[in-house]
Amino acid sequence: MNYDHILIRFGELSTKGRNRKQFVQRLSFNILEKIKDFPNVKIEKSRDRMFIKLNGEPHEQILDRLQSIFGIHSFSLAVKTKTELEEIKNGALFALEALPYKGKTFKVTAKRAYKNFELDTNELNHAIGSHLLRNTEDLTVNVKQPDINVRVEVREDATYITCKDIAGAGGLPVGTSGTGVLMLSGGIDSPVAGYLAMKRGIRLEVVHFFSPPYTSERAKQKVVELTERLTDFGHSINLHIVPFTDIQVAIQKQVPENYTMTSTRRFMLKIADKICEKEQGLAIITGESLGQVASQTLQSMSTINEVTSTPIIRPLITMDKIEIMDIAKQIDTLEISNRPYEDCCTIFTPSSPKTKPKKEKINFYESFFDIDKMVSDAVDRTEKLLITGKKQEEDSVINDLF
Repeated sequence: MNYDHILIRFGELSTKGRNRKQFVQRLSFNILEKIKDFPNVKIEKSRDRMFIKLNGEPHEQILDRLQSIFGIHSFSLAVKTKTELEEIKNGALFALEALPYKGKTFKVTAKRAYKNFELDTNELNHAIGSHLLRNTEDLTVNVKQPDINVRVEVREDATYITCKDIAGAGGLPVGTSGTGVLMLSGGIDSPVAGYLAMKRGIRLEVVHFFSPPYTSERAKQKVVELTERLTDFGHSINLHIVPFTDIQVAIQKQVPENYTMTSTRRFMLKIADKICEKEQGLAIITGESLGQVASQTLQSMSTINEVTSTPIIRPLITMDKIEIMDIAKQIDTLEISNRPYEDCCTIFTPSSPKTKPKKEKINFYESFFDIDKMVSDAVDRTEKLLITGKKQEEDSVINDLF
């Protein structure tokens, strides 16, 4: 007998109705992608659980990788036994003895998915608990706050026994909510916005605006590394590097200084919109936090949003900087974002940008541009990289199950 399975609990997925199968299928696909270098692993699915059969593969690395997969509420190493009372009692004892249990408290929590089992839940708890007490030393019962919860899930085909729950990432499996385009600047906020969008099941296409020689190759590399970090929570991500120098220079020449930030953001949004359409995306995702900078006041966002009808998702809109930085630390993007390499948002920054820009004024200033041509030229010259976390491949496409 050994720990030969990992039991996965769905959490939010359990609330789904007729489309639950699609969510479970996507989660299974995401898990297999994350652990594909363990070829002997197999996945078994039921309505409210998923079971990873290890088949001799080491469990430590697999457990570590499962923690970053969205759609998992919690998971546990599990012992699988026959659905027979003596087998279950012996399996529970093995599972407990694999832990440092001496001096600890425990309880048994049985769940009978198989209602025809010979004992009811209370009888099963008592039978297993008594068996554990008879065959161990220095172990006591605490049904309210035990150190060890021996969980027993009785199913018709097999019974699964676990003693330790590991928290999952929660949320929805990446790929179940469609595709969104993340505007990734290289700062602290936008990677966090991407992470939170992925947590709600969105598959990302990432857009970065690059303005050489005002921004360096190191700034570009920083964005590549931030995108690589985001792949840890999903799959490969297409990174679109948009050449933005010509547009920024044109804005500086034509638009009054206090409106240049507004115009810059509007051009960015129009380009992101074109890429979103090209990649069959459904929304644009930004790292905006209300009132944090001049372009993120309600008046500014209203004026900037005028150039697109595509939905804009702002996961950070009500967060303050401390909250955002806490998440950045958690997902290991803060240190990368803090590298002192300027992005296009920090060059040509006006000394007094408008916080309440007027739509009629910015439309007048931009009427001297051939906006459609400028946007199309930038999109046509965009460099597309596939970021896998390990290597980059140009102009590759991610296959989607949906």
